[in-house]
Amino acid sequence: MRLLFIGDVVGRAGRSIINAELPKLRAAWGLDFVIVNGENAAGGFGITEAVCDEFLAAGADCVTLGNHAFDQRDALVFIARQPRLIRPVNYPRGTPGRGANLIEAASGARVLVVNVLGRVFMDALDDPFAAIERELKACPLGIGCDAAVVDFHAEASSEKQAFGYFVDGRVSLVVGTHTHVPTADCRILAQRTAYMTDAGMTGDYDSVIGMDKEEPVRRFTTKLPTSRFEPASGPATLCGVAVELDAQGLATQVAPVRIGGRLAEARPAFW
Repeated sequence: MRLLFIGDVVGRAGRSIINAELPKLRAAWGLDFVIVNGENAAGGFGITEAVCDEFLAAGADCVTLGNHAFDQRDALVFIARQPRLIRPVNYPRGTPGRGANLIEAASGARVLVVNVLGRVFMDALDDPFAAIERELKACPLGIGCDAAVVDFHAEASSEKQAFGYFVDGRVSLVVGTHTHVPTADCRILAQRTAYMTDAGMTGDYDSVIGMDKEEPVRRFTTKLPTSRFEPASGPATLCGVAVELDAQGLATQVAPVRIGGRLAEARPAFW
């Protein structure tokens, strides 16, 4: 199975490169399953139903979220009726939507997608380690699903790495989101789970983590907010990670993906 995970899409610039590149990548690479993190896709904060539908129409099979999951008010309503939109599983009981779902790939394979929110330097939610343990017991790899992907939306690289080792051999891919900078540690762990600390941002890198530079710099230098954060609107880079899986749903190859914009290009050599 061929999987592509695309990191946090920020604003219109990020959406534009998804619409331009994802259909071509899906065809050229023969992708079986694509996940897009869309928690910053609508104006830099949250997601709307129209934006979610736009990603699915472009070729995404699933859209994950994070700590900005409900920044757009209509997300509270449409998330309940959209089974391909996944919010963090460790939100409190009664939160609208799903933290995990089993979604059919183009090949007919069953892919478990789980979105988990970290706790270090983040809002204090339920224990992410206990939450993933429950999900994997309910739907174990090779029995309940043919592949399992975890979007671990967290700030601290130490928490992300510990989480990767905790589920090694029990999921196909653990990929970090939230910090918006692609890391250089894309690898396959000892028990054959693919891992990357952060997939990076899909947006304009002439920015401060996707936002126009002026206001963040002003706030750091004066400690005074003078205007709203606005997403940068220049040429975007599509960032993510590509993974090839074997019949057991474990990783055989993994590589970073960077296309367009300002970062050095990276494409999987094995596709």
